[in-house]
Amino acid sequence: MKPILTLLAALLPLFAATAQNHGETTVIPIWDNSTAPHSNGITAAESEPEPCRLENTTGAALHLYAADPAHDTGMAVVICPGGGYMRLCMDYEGYDVARWFAAQGITAAVLKYRLPNGHPEVPLEDAEQALRILRGEAPGADGHTAARVGIAGFSAGGHLAAAVSTLGAVRPDFTLLFYPVTADGTLSGCRITFDRLLGDREGDPAAVEAWTPLRHITPKTPPALLFHSDDDPIVPPTNSTAYYEGLKRCGTPAALHIYPAGGHGWGILDAFRFRDDWQRTVLDWLGSLPAPAAGNMAAETPGTDVSAR
Repeated sequence: MKPILTLLAALLPLFAATAQNHGETTVIPIWDNSTAPHSNGITAAESEPEPCRLENTTGAALHLYAADPAHDTGMAVVICPGGGYMRLCMDYEGYDVARWFAAQGITAAVLKYRLPNGHPEVPLEDAEQALRILRGEAPGADGHTAARVGIAGFSAGGHLAAAVSTLGAVRPDFTLLFYPVTADGTLSGCRITFDRLLGDREGDPAAVEAWTPLRHITPKTPPALLFHSDDDPIVPPTNSTAYYEGLKRCGTPAALHIYPAGGHGWGILDAFRFRDDWQRTVLDWLGSLPAPAAGNMAAETPGTDVSAR
């Protein structure tokens, strides 16, 4: 009886995620620490100290919002909320963004990813599996899959989106980065993200290099659209400009918008004065992308073990 109770206790956070309702079409469980390729080592119970602020996440799930059938574009996007890898900001960098995408005819799935807790491979493998699910390469999203699936990320979620775009065994078709952490974390705001990402290895130059998306841009990195504020006090806009420049050196389609004001963490908030602009820009940019070449989305053999990075 004790082993059964232990297993049920381990699965409770994942079941709790599927029980929540934020207007999504469905919630797709992915896996937890006992069933995923790697564990993040978190043993504390998952918590929500504030509404839509999740901590100690040990189960990954997709909150899926189906595209409005009247405007269906045949595209889908995985959304990675930010939170410094300390928590997940699931509303204005997650659910609210997904509802907007769905209304534009783009199926959107908010990724409740497992926080790294010093295990950087963990959120990466969650994002890779989310891409597989939305492409129909893994079960769970029947009736809602798409041939063209991108990824979007905010702040630390931007690091995750950039990491899967540069390091992943499964690559998205396009990347949308909002005030992302792409550099090596030597600046104060980015340092918090890397501290949580790498744990005890944060001071190891090799580990930092291995998990800095900016250092791994190649011609196989998918096209990206980046947004930042010039006055961002947490993640300097050079994180976006350097990523953009790296893509252009490889001849990859990319666009960059730096707004004169807005600070950090504006997501889809009404208070951000350029919200309508970034929304129009996203739709225009997605509409301008050329069709992807077959077979260019995976840079590594599927199942590559990234835990040694």
